[in-house]
Amino acid sequence: MAQLTDDCFAFGGPLLSVEAAAALIAERVPVLAGTETIALTDADGRIAAADVVAGLDLPPFDNSAVDGYAVRFTDLTPGAETALPVRGRLPAGAAPDAGLPAGAAMRIFTGAPMPPGADTVFMQEDVRREGEAVALPSGLKAGANRRLAGEDVAHGSVVIPAGRRLTPPDLALAAATGHAALSVRRRLRVAVFSTGDELAEPGAKLRPGAIHDSNRILLVALLRRLGVEVADLGILRDDPATLPDRLKAAAAGHDLIVTSGGVSTGEEDHVKAAVEAVGRLVFWRLAIKPGRPVAMGLIGETAFVGLPGNPVAVYVTLLFVVRPLLARLGGAVPEAPPSEPARAAFRYAKKAGRREYVRVSLHRGPDGTVEAVKFPRDGAGLLSSLTGSDGLAELPEDVTRVEAGDMVEVYRHPLLW
Repeated sequence: MAQLTDDCFAFGGPLLSVEAAAALIAERVPVLAGTETIALTDADGRIAAADVVAGLDLPPFDNSAVDGYAVRFTDLTPGAETALPVRGRLPAGAAPDAGLPAGAAMRIFTGAPMPPGADTVFMQEDVRREGEAVALPSGLKAGANRRLAGEDVAHGSVVIPAGRRLTPPDLALAAATGHAALSVRRRLRVAVFSTGDELAEPGAKLRPGAIHDSNRILLVALLRRLGVEVADLGILRDDPATLPDRLKAAAAGHDLIVTSGGVSTGEEDHVKAAVEAVGRLVFWRLAIKPGRPVAMGLIGETAFVGLPGNPVAVYVTLLFVVRPLLARLGGAVPEAPPSEPARAAFRYAKKAGRREYVRVSLHRGPDGTVEAVKFPRDGAGLLSSLTGSDGLAELPEDVTRVEAGDMVEVYRHPLLW
C-alpha cells in the first residue's frame, strides 16, 4: 500500500479541513476492493468495477410509442382529413411480414416494430374507424409517435461508468442493453470497536459509572447502509498494554477498522498511541464541530479511523470522513451527500476557521419557504438531537454569525445514505 504519511497533517500540525482530508484520502489511499462478477439481481448497491457498454441500440428497432395506426406521412392530405384503407395488424413482439403499401394504414400497438415504409403513427384516440378504413385528422407532424432505434442509447456507448454505485434504474438499463451480469467491486470488510472502561453491552445491568454502548450500534447500522460487510468486535478497554495487539489482530482480514472514543488528548485516551505503536498516523484533528478529534492511519495495509466518543460527533464524522474513505477503498466515485437550501429560523454564533453542523428541524414558513429550526440544545452527546431533528445545517469556515432569515445548506437525515 502507498505511503500516506504527510508531516503537515500530523497531529502536531494545523487542524485539517473536511475538503483537505477528502483530498488526502483521494490522493494517497489506493483502491483495495477486488472484483467479482454477479447477476444483475444481486448487484443493487454494489460498485461497478468497469464501464458497462451497451451491446445493442436501445430501442433496438424503430417502434410505435402508442396504440394506433402507422402511415406514410406523404400519403396524408395537407390541411384536410385523409381516409386510408387498413392493411394488416402488428402487435408488440411480432415482426412485420411486409412493408406498408403506399396509400394504406396499418393497425399497430405500443412497442411494435414500425413496418418498412411507415414513418408516422396516429393515436387510436385521434382517429375514426370506418369499416376497413380509418379517417385520419390533419395537423400531425411527420415522425409523430415513432421511437427511433438507438434514440435512448446507442450501441457501444457507456451506459454505466466504472465507480458508480449501482441503483435499480442502472440495473434495468444494463438488462435492456444486453447484460445479465456485471463486474463489481467486492464488498469492503470493516471491523468496528467501541472503546472505554465505562461501556457496557446494550441490555446489560449497569454498574455505577457505566453506560450502555450506543456508538457501536450506530456505527454498525450506518456502515451496513453504506453496503460494507461489518464485523462487530465489541468493546476495547482502556488498557494501553493490550490495545495495540487488539488493533493489529483486527487489521488481519479487514480493509478498515473504525473505532469510537479514545483519540482525544485525555490521560485515558490510548487509541492514538496504540495505532502509532503498530502502524502510523496520517492525520489527527479536523477543523469541524462536532468531531474535531478524528484520527486516520494505517495498520499494515489496513486503513484505520478513530472517531470521537460523542454520538453526534460519530454521526457527523462518519458522514464526512469515513464515507469518502470507504468510497476510495471500494473503488467508488465519491459523491457529496445531497443537500438543500433552507432559511434559518435561528441565530447562531461560531468561530471562524472551522465548519459546524447544527441539528435542525425543517418546516414551511408562512411564505412557503423551507425553514430550519435549531434543536434547542447543542451537546455532542445528545442522541435525542438526532432522532428529534430532520438534518444538519452546514455552517462554513468563513461564517461567524447566522441571523434569522439567512440561507443555510441542510443535509436531511433520511437522504444522507
